[in-house]
Amino acid sequence: MWVGAGSLGATDGRIRLVYRDQVGLLIPDIDDPSDDPTHEAIRAHLRERGASFWPDLVAAVQAADLPYQTDVVHTALWDLVWAGEVTNDSLAPVRALISGSKSASAPKPGRARGRRARPRVGGLTVQGPPSAVGRWSLVEPLRRPVPSPTERSLAQAHQLLDRYGVLTRETALAEGVVGGFAGVYPVLKALEERGEVRRGYFVAGLGAAQFALPGAVDRLRAVREIETSEPPLVMATTDPAQPYGAAVAWPDSEGRAARTAGSHVVLIDGAPIVVVERGGKSLITFEGAADTDAWIEAIQGLVKDGRLKSLEIGKVDGDPVRETAYAARLEAAGFAPGYRGMTFRG
Repeated sequence: MWVGAGSLGATDGRIRLVYRDQVGLLIPDIDDPSDDPTHEAIRAHLRERGASFWPDLVAAVQAADLPYQTDVVHTALWDLVWAGEVTNDSLAPVRALISGSKSASAPKPGRARGRRARPRVGGLTVQGPPSAVGRWSLVEPLRRPVPSPTERSLAQAHQLLDRYGVLTRETALAEGVVGGFAGVYPVLKALEERGEVRRGYFVAGLGAAQFALPGAVDRLRAVREIETSEPPLVMATTDPAQPYGAAVAWPDSEGRAARTAGSHVVLIDGAPIVVVERGGKSLITFEGAADTDAWIEAIQGLVKDGRLKSLEIGKVDGDPVRETAYAARLEAAGFAPGYRGMTFRG
């Protein structure tokens, strides 16, 4: 199942994927739930009736004698989703929200009073707006029985080890682990004493407090001396398999690279070459970007694969792209020059 983990603007946010029987172990508690009346009306209905469709939620808000226009209920519902209180049995509403599918909206300013707004064709279905389809339910029942702090720390340590192979203080901090690295360190130490994990100095420059699964250590040793030449790899900068900006510092650059949602990095032979910032409007380059054009085709793949609608690069390392040496190279690769910079639409 999926559980919201905070919004990123009006039409995006973070979600956690977790097995249903591990919700209590891996999903943080909600410390300060909202007391908004519309939120409480939705909560009360789901608590009493269980999983429900959009029309049921609207009816519940209406029965509480509260405003029940589509936009009002939709906003309240997604507030609860991003807070981690409500989830859905499908990812369809998440995809609809981030893709920009709109629901019917309130009359726009300036529209004559008394005239009914005409819903946009395709904006509504029998089950409501596209980003409200499916069955909605509370996450709270899945948190029971409430696990002990030790059980939670153990589950979290196992998850981090499975995810990274080698767990360091930096990766734990990048994950936002409750209590930081100190929160899971006692469990990791106990696992080491039981022979389930190894402790050592596996990654240079990251301190001695490193824990790893035995299989991960063996695989690292197997590839340490192998020289390979791999094609460019494009990843989300926030991907756990992308270590830069978390376990490993970004290389020197004229720009300021960061692990932000929506941005991508091009890796060649394991080294970052270019970061495409959120929205595809700017680039940050590292050593090696000037020596190869392989990264240009790689970032064009973001459009060809549908991950971005277009690339409209206006700046490179903070400078206008047309004032840099990269402008001619981008144009030769298929980017079209324009007043905003260099554009590629596939």
